[in-house]
This record gives sequence, structure tokens and C-alpha cells, in this order.
Amino acid sequence: MKAPAGNLSDWITAVRPRTLPAAVSPVIVGSALAASHQSFYLPSALAALLGAVFIQIGVNLANDYFDFIKGIDTGERLGPVRVTQSGLISPAKVFAAMVISFVLASGAGILLIIHAGWPVLAIGGASIIAALAYSAGPYPLSSNGLGDPFAFFFFGPVAVCGTYYVQALGLSVASLIFSIPVGLLIAAILVVNNLRDIPTDKKVGKRTLAVIIGPTATRIEFAALISGAYLIVLAPALSGLFSYTMLLVFVSSPEALSLTLSLWRLSGKDLNLSLARTARLTLFFSILLSLGFIL
Repeated sequence: MKAPAGNLSDWITAVRPRTLPAAVSPVIVGSALAASHQSFYLPSALAALLGAVFIQIGVNLANDYFDFIKGIDTGERLGPVRVTQSGLISPAKVFAAMVISFVLASGAGILLIIHAGWPVLAIGGASIIAALAYSAGPYPLSSNGLGDPFAFFFFGPVAVCGTYYVQALGLSVASLIFSIPVGLLIAAILVVNNLRDIPTDKKVGKRTLAVIIGPTATRIEFAALISGAYLIVLAPALSGLFSYTMLLVFVSSPEALSLTLSLWRLSGKDLNLSLARTARLTLFFSILLSLGFIL
């Protein structure tokens, strides 16, 4: 029997477009910061965007493949369809697509190395290794309570500061400070995902942080991440270190509050909508923050 290759719709499902704001948001913020410092460089910004998107796609495919191989994804799964577990695309083809995604990300990285030098090699290499370590290997980060700090660090400080660096050819205090709220919000996306999956993850022995601390503490963690993102913008703006235009992010605060409160009454498959809303909030927050820099 021929291994399923999947149609276009199946591959779109595999890529998980709803997660891509996690890749795009740090690049938007890092590029806007570079622009505010008269250092914006379009070729590097585009290469950083492509690299980030392909790494995110690679993470998604790796998660799909390795969670199936390890028996973590089962028919009881509450989240969106996983193409390997559901039999839509063969494991070999998902693995090949994962490799291609990381190769394409590496190609974007080569362009950035040419412009910004060898530090980019360390950033890109570490990002790809971490992407694989998230669900692969003998000690996968996602199965040992380390997924949340991974998401924060690599999608916050690494991605924002890296995007800024490849354009400005240096770092700034602002890039370090404002990478934090972006990382917190992207970690919050993962928290919703893991909150939804607590029952099924427990059954297969996947020890996410949500499984370790339980649903109540996970909801508190989500509230802390969301509120922390706004407070980290509020403090430097009110202290006069940065412009009051940073406070534009608070245009998104009603959605943040609504989302946080809704998590206390939702569970199971109902959290799939919360997952999409958190990703949209992250992108909206990042755009508003970027406008604050530019204005």
C-alpha cells in the first residue's frame, strides 16, 4: 500500500498556520526597533522573517512526527488534527518536510551571516537544535516541563534581539527589554496548548509544566505571563525611559483580560479557540508595540 502523501489541505494542517504569529511577532518587534534607531535593513529583515517562519514550521512538523513515533499522540487527542497520527501523511514524508524546513531556515541564515557575521551562526544553530530538542531526543524539552521557558527564551530574547542584531549589527537596551513581553506572550500560547492537553498528556507520561503543576496553577501561570507582558511595557514608559507611545499596547488589553478570564471556565476542546485567540493577541500586541517604537 502506497504511503499517504497528503493533499494541499493536509499539508496546511501540518504546517499549523495559527502558530505562525509566534514566528512573525518577534521579527516585527525587532525590525521596528531597528527602524526606530535608523538601522532598518530590509534584506536582513526579510531573511530573518523567512528563517523564523521555517524554524516554526520545522518545530511543528517535528512535534507532529516525534509525538507520533513516541506514542504521545493518540486518538484521544483534543487539539487540532495531527497529520501523522491521523494517517493523512506518512511519517517519512512529515520527517522529510521537517528536514526541508530546517534547510530552508539555514539558507536564510547564510544570507544573514554574510551581512551580520558569524554570531548569526550561533543564534541560528542554537535555535534549530532547540527546535529539535523540543520534542526529539532522549530528553525532549516538551515532555520534561521545559517547554515554557524554551518558548520564552527562543521566541523572545533570542528572536527579537537576533532580528535587531542582523540589522543594527549590535544590541541595545531596548531590544533586551522589549524582547521580554514578546517572549511572555508566546510562552502563554504554549500554556493554553498544554492546559488543554493535561488529561491526555498524563495518560502517555508526557510531563509538561501544566501536568506537573496542575490546571489551577497553569491558569495562574497564564495570567502572570499576560499581565507581565503589559507591566514590562508600562514600567519603562511611565518612568520616562521610553516614549509614552509604548502604551499603545494597552489598546489590546481588553482582549487580554477577556481571554484570561475565559480560561477559568473553559477546558478540553473549547481551549482550541483560546489558543488561536492567544496567538492573535500576541501578533496584535507586537504590532502595537512596533507602532509605539516608530511613532
